[in-house]
Amino acid sequence: MFALIHQPAPNAMQSGSHGYDKWTIEFPKGRASTDPLTGTSGSSDMLRELNLNFESKAAAIAYAKSNGIAYQVLERATHKPVGRSYGDNFSYERKFPWTH
Repeated sequence: MFALIHQPAPNAMQSGSHGYDKWTIEFPKGRASTDPLTGTSGSSDMLRELNLNFESKAAAIAYAKSNGIAYQVLERATHKPVGRSYGDNFSYERKFPWTH
């Protein structure tokens, strides 16, 4: 059994920051089987449905270690916002000209 410990990506449709510090343990999705009669897909692996949420990375790692679960921690990629002013949109030194 192998698990991924990560922070879920923030929802792009919401601007609040509540809940962004949560950590999640997810198990990789296995192959789904196809029912020969109806053609629907399904699986008998219930770990693919399991998502465990924790308040901190340390709590998630402690849970995985105490239950003997092999894990990999994925850190969230951070980026620095580029500081620009509104006037840069109308600058003559603009890299790409306006198209309209």
